[in-house]
Order: sequence, then C-alpha cells, then structure tokens
Amino acid sequence: MGDLVEFQRFLRAVAARSAQLLDLSDIARDLGVAVNTAKAWLSVLEATYQVFLLRPYHANVGKRLVKTPKVYMADVGLLCYLTGIRTARQAREGPLAGAIFETAVVAEVIRTLTHRGREPRVHFWRTSAGSELDLLVEEPERLVPIEAKASATPRPAMAAGIAAFRRDLGARADRGYVIHGGDVELPLGPDATAFPFGCL
Repeated sequence: MGDLVEFQRFLRAVAARSAQLLDLSDIARDLGVAVNTAKAWLSVLEATYQVFLLRPYHANVGKRLVKTPKVYMADVGLLCYLTGIRTARQAREGPLAGAIFETAVVAEVIRTLTHRGREPRVHFWRTSAGSELDLLVEEPERLVPIEAKASATPRPAMAAGIAAFRRDLGARADRGYVIHGGDVELPLGPDATAFPFGCL
C-alpha cells in the first residue's frame, strides 16, 4: 500500500510539471524516492498513455540546443484534478493557466494527427540562448511551428518564437500558428497566423 501512495504522489508531482522540462532527479528528491523508481513509474505512465514526452528537435543549425524532454499529461481534466483545480476560472486564470493551455494544445494536435492515421512526429525547440517554440510538427517536406498562448487577444509579439525558429531553419520552416484562447483568426506578420483553439 505504501508504494501505491508514493506512486500517487509521483503522479501529482508530474501533473504539476506538465508542459515543463522533465527533471526526474528533482521529482525523486522532492518525493524522497530513488531516481530509478521515478523512471520506472514514468515508464508505467507512458505505457498507459497517462503522460507523453515531447522530445527536442535537433537540427544542425550551429547552436547549442536543450536536450531534455518536456512532459505532458495526456488528459487536461486529470491534470486539473491532480493539481487541485476545480473550476474553469481557476484553470483559465490560475498560476497553471499557461501550462494547462499548452498541454491542451499539444495533446489535441497529437490526437488529431493520430485520428488521421498518421504517426505524430512532434517536438519542441529551445536553444540555450533562450529562443523557444512550444510545438513543432514534422511534415514530409516542411516543419510547422506552433506556439500556444492562453490569451484571448493574439498579438504579433506572440509569434517571436516562430520567427526565431524560421530564421534558424530557413526554407525548411513553414509559416506557423499561434493557437490562442480567443475566437479570431488573423495574420500576425510574415511568420505566423493566430488560430483559435476551438477550431483545432
């Protein structure tokens, strides 16, 4: 029974870190368990589709890139339950609002690709200098960059990560999308289009 209680604590700790870089050593230290135990538990969560890992995209662009994967809960409802969020307002306006929205966007894109019979080839992108992109979808001849922004009011500045990615990757990088919490679709300059989450 003790192991089950510890496992449940581990699940809550992972949920609280959804949309963040995965640091199993940090989680294991916080819970007082061995890193190997945390790795085994994470494998169980992956195998049962409770969580998924988004691995970084590495291209030979002459930059130092982050190599640690990001972890996501597969179900936003479970994420909210495990982190004590009980109302839509808490989810929209609380300290985890950005992580919850990013989790929802990434999970929905993966589900959409899967339901179309395609193996999702998805990554994130982050350089050691701080440029980052929430989601990158690998298509046969192009790379589609995506940013997730919980705000209902899209602005050109939200496409900064997409613009940086396109500068670094050149012709391989297609125009991107800023998926947002509002209901308008509009261009955000030469690099991206704002697209409502409700239309995914």
